Amino acid sequence: MRDLKRLLRYLGPYRRDMALGALLIVAETGFELFIPLLMASLIDEGAANRDMGFILQKGVQMGVCALLSLGTGLLYARFAAKAAYGWGAQVRQAQYERVQQFSFANLDHFETSSLVTRMTTDVTVLQNAVNGGFRPLVRGPVMLVMGVALSFWMNPALALVFLVCAPLLGVVLFFIVRKIAPMYGPLQKAVDRLNSVVQEGLAAIRAVKAFVRDEYEEEKFRQVNESLMKTSQNTFRFAVLNLPAFQVVMYTAVVLIMWFGGGMILHSTLQVGDLTGFLSYVFQVMNSMMMISNVFLLLTRSLASARRIGQVLDEQVVLTSPENPVEEVPDGSVEFRGVSFKYDSGAREYALSQVNLRIPAGQTVGVLGGTGSAKTTLVQLIPRLYDATQGTVLVGGRDVRQYSLRSLRDAVGIVLQKNVLFSGTVRENLQWGGRGAGDGELWAACRAACASEFLEKLPKGLDTDLGQGGVNLSGGQKQRLCIARALLKKPRVLILDDSTSAVDTATEAQIRSALARLEGVTKIIIAQRISSVMGADQIIVLDDGRVHAAGTHQELLASDPIYQEIYASQKKGGASYGGAAAQCEKA
Repeated sequence: MRDLKRLLRYLGPYRRDMALGALLIVAETGFELFIPLLMASLIDEGAANRDMGFILQKGVQMGVCALLSLGTGLLYARFAAKAAYGWGAQVRQAQYERVQQFSFANLDHFETSSLVTRMTTDVTVLQNAVNGGFRPLVRGPVMLVMGVALSFWMNPALALVFLVCAPLLGVVLFFIVRKIAPMYGPLQKAVDRLNSVVQEGLAAIRAVKAFVRDEYEEEKFRQVNESLMKTSQNTFRFAVLNLPAFQVVMYTAVVLIMWFGGGMILHSTLQVGDLTGFLSYVFQVMNSMMMISNVFLLLTRSLASARRIGQVLDEQVVLTSPENPVEEVPDGSVEFRGVSFKYDSGAREYALSQVNLRIPAGQTVGVLGGTGSAKTTLVQLIPRLYDATQGTVLVGGRDVRQYSLRSLRDAVGIVLQKNVLFSGTVRENLQWGGRGAGDGELWAACRAACASEFLEKLPKGLDTDLGQGGVNLSGGQKQRLCIARALLKKPRVLILDDSTSAVDTATEAQIRSALARLEGVTKIIIAQRISSVMGADQIIVLDDGRVHAAGTHQELLASDPIYQEIYASQKKGGASYGGAAAQCEKA
């Protein structure tokens, strides 16, 4: 309940709509409960005495009550819908804003599909709980109390039936709710798994087609789909038991009241109109208990969803700006002092171990190493995408933790290993790097990244729509646009994480030449090809998360065995490369 109460704080301006809705429900219930009294009077006095005037008078009063009940019910529906969907929008907004504050470490705690489910399905469950549950939540207790009170007022002896039937129904519903309450958590996780498979399958649809894995993907989807179906069936086969339980108790109450009431009529201690009105209250009271049971079912499911949403909102943001942050990065110098890092505090080994490096401002630095040597991890510490577990990372002579995150990341341009473009035009994507940049700046950045050559051939140029994620561009074209976007930031430090792997060597040489002309910008280039970093001021060789060697191309070629092996494999097809290939073939 704590999570649900917390989420109710996001009602904000919609509290007024909820309060008005509650008042309208009470009014609607009152009008409905007044009708059986009028009906009893109509039968016992009007019909018994054949007084048409009295019958018409009571009939008009019943009609007015019915119309007032209808009117208040319609007004309630308007306010309830406004409150439910407004609240849902506020909760979704709060979740999305929270996710935007997350660091990479926070995002590692949630799967993408799970976050999508929490912002869609789980919020919808809460909306349905308000839209469909608020009315019975207020109406049920009001009708129960007023109905039982009026029943005792009409005939206390006959109303004793409620003292037997109502507790019996309450016990049955309690056990039903208790049984299904733990089932809603696994149900939402099953929805997470389904979303994950759908998302992955659609994102990689081209690879699926290329490898003719359609049937494999269909089978994988069938399994998670059936898992969700079985989980849903197992959950709701207990949830629907409240209806037959309600019907059994209700009809038992009707039979008992008819039996005892009929006896009272024969002994002239009860009038026919009173029995008719009393039966109306029976249905209303039992219906109110049915409403309350449905509310408990909705509440049980909404608690599971509220708990999942609360996990997102309660996630402690790992990286935040300090209280009095430095807002200006003076230059692009970068230094690592005894830096060690691991992704999980419980991990036994560090991804980076005791890294000590100094990169003066304006220098061009290459980073080489085998797969898994932590090249990407190293550069992600510079803009504080992660924080160092031990040691200090400095930019511009200051600890990166002294800067505001916005200022630091504005000063560091990074082209990630995985190219990311967004739906929209080329211009809109480039302006992520330079907000409000004009055509002149955009084309200058595109020329530096060698992207102008293919953009000029497009019919709309910068206003060409890229489709979802740049689907109509090649890998090399995406890389060049991402480089242009980073250049538009005019960064102090520019990090290229294997960002020219999909372009040809001639184009790569042109990009290197354009980058070399950038003054005052520290350039850190992660590469697989030695040709990409041969002209760098220094080259850092990483091995298993440690700095194995650092120096110029000539120095490393003369002294470092790992660099020599990489150079031989790429430039000469040397013995070491041939030996490695032979081992691969043998394996």
